[in-house]
Amino acid sequence: MIGLTIEDIEVGDSAQVVRRATDEDIVAFVESVGDYNPIHADPEYASTTIFKEPIAPGIWTAGLISAVIGTRLPGPGAIYLSQELKFLKPVLFGDVITARAEVVEVMRERNRMRLRTVCTNQRGDEVLTGEALVMPSKVRVAYEERAAQPAGAFALWALGPWAWAAQGTAILGMLGLSTLSALTGAVVADKS
Repeated sequence: MIGLTIEDIEVGDSAQVVRRATDEDIVAFVESVGDYNPIHADPEYASTTIFKEPIAPGIWTAGLISAVIGTRLPGPGAIYLSQELKFLKPVLFGDVITARAEVVEVMRERNRMRLRTVCTNQRGDEVLTGEALVMPSKVRVAYEERAAQPAGAFALWALGPWAWAAQGTAILGMLGLSTLSALTGAVVADKS
């Protein structure tokens, strides 16, 4: 990925990303932000609502706009300054969402761009619309995409040796107490 500077951008430029609202993505999002509204995670509760099934959090959908801005237009190095949003329709689990941003104004002297933002589902229905103000990087930023890591992979990698040490210490402690008890013939008396 290479981030664009304001000199590279023209009115009418656009970019998009496409993503399916999978159970795994929505659960991970809900867990990461703590939005435990049952409309997102409890099929029994959701069946009592106007949607009749769980829906993705609106901000998950808006996050796809952030992905367009951060990876495509203007791309790496961009600073997301503001976003107006209108949530028009629910995003259901399994929907394929296309998030699109189109340049509607370039303010070269201020190093700013205004984008029309829209997310549509696989039927072409707009589920979210809005407008964003973005500051592109002043220099081209080249960034190599990294493969997605499973949730908690960094924590497991970073804390793994400590977790192993803690488990080993606990096991040795239990073995030590058992051995000490067996060697001394200690019996705990019932004091009742």
